[in-house]
Amino acid sequence: MKMTVLSILLALPLAAQAPAPKAPVPAPAAEPAVGAAMDGTYQWVPMQFIGAAEAMPEDKFDWAPSQGEFKGVKTFAQQIKHVSAVNFAMGAMILGEKPPAEVGDMEMGPDSLKTKAEIVKYMKDSFAYARKAIQSITAQNGSRPIKNPFGQGPDFTAIGMATLLAFHGMDHYGQMVEYLRMNGIVPPASRPRPKS
Repeated sequence: MKMTVLSILLALPLAAQAPAPKAPVPAPAAEPAVGAAMDGTYQWVPMQFIGAAEAMPEDKFDWAPSQGEFKGVKTFAQQIKHVSAVNFAMGAMILGEKPPAEVGDMEMGPDSLKTKAEIVKYMKDSFAYARKAIQSITAQNGSRPIKNPFGQGPDFTAIGMATLLAFHGMDHYGQMVEYLRMNGIVPPASRPRPKS
């Protein structure tokens, strides 16, 4: 009995030094597809843009600054319709299909859209379509050439077109922010966040 107790007491320090069984190592997360990775960044464009569009009251949708260097610029509504038409047109180029909505004159967007509700719906649909197009980009089709929509210069790729969609939307978002501020409206993205 003394031998058994003594054996146990001598074995305890060795057991304490033995490595603990290792937990299974999780498999590395799969690398996101090219389109999913690009959309992870692009999703900020509609979030900012839609918030700015919805912040402008309907009675100011046709407003544009007219003094000084602003003479002849697009109205707030025309900014939205232009970006939305480009979203549909370039999204269709990425997907290799016809735009699912009217684009009209891409510079001004469809003339048929008059009310804030019509324009906002068109805009939201265009961003959903642009995101669908961007998400379709893969390592295999991302470098596929796409004819330059501007008629001059080199052709684009699907990845290049997705990049263009992002910076084009944010370029006009910056202009819309100025329009909001000139009308005493703080853009939603610049408003203080409630403390939690």
